[in-house]
Amino acid sequence: MNRYLGLTIIGLIAGGGNLLGGYVIARQQMIRSNLLRWLTATGAGFLLAVVILEVVPEVSRQWSGGLGTAMGWLLAGYLLLHLAEHTIAPHFHFGEETHHQEMHERGVALKALLGLSIHALFDGVVMAAGLLTDLRLGLVLFIAVFLHKIPEGITIASIMISAGRDRRAAWRATILIAGATLVGILSVTIIEPAIRYALPFSAGVTLYVAASDLIPEVNREFEDQVDRPSIPSSLFVFVGVILFYLTHLLLTEALGHI
Repeated sequence: MNRYLGLTIIGLIAGGGNLLGGYVIARQQMIRSNLLRWLTATGAGFLLAVVILEVVPEVSRQWSGGLGTAMGWLLAGYLLLHLAEHTIAPHFHFGEETHHQEMHERGVALKALLGLSIHALFDGVVMAAGLLTDLRLGLVLFIAVFLHKIPEGITIASIMISAGRDRRAAWRATILIAGATLVGILSVTIIEPAIRYALPFSAGVTLYVAASDLIPEVNREFEDQVDRPSIPSSLFVFVGVILFYLTHLLLTEALGHI
């Protein structure tokens, strides 16, 4: 029971990142685009390190007799998120939305909301699968997910406003995204016997978020000849990897004494 309570608390904290990002946009507070890109790049580096150095080795250990099948589940997770984001919601990117004309097209905002809800749902699946497998793995996955939750909240709120919706609609959309994260966590607790399959599947989802969502967003600064940051965002990908390494050391040390 305590484990499920812990999962719920972690889901609420992660969803709080969505709410913070949505609040910034819904209340029309200023956020530096450079800061947003640096946060996105840090999250990308952290996520890449987690999935390659933590999740895939754990999957390999669990599936020692059928690694090919496990990699098939990983690929399925990657492709499903690709399908959701680029078929259901082809117009959104992470960060504040500035393409107002596109967002005014019929149904684009709702498609983006559905696509990001699916994305957030799998955020919850990733965290729960990690936590139910190994506490340290779950905690690093939680940190990785949380790092991109604020950009995620900013994304959906700015899409709603760009589509001509009011602040209340932007705020409700952000709450829906946060709730989808919690639903993802709870869904894994219900099908806990299938956790062996959920871990490689969620690894594919995580890999997609890092390599196909966040890294391209970091690279967008090189397309923008006007608003170049003083420190290249690409350097913060390495900051994310270093942050993962330090987190790994701290958690290994701390949990080793429990």
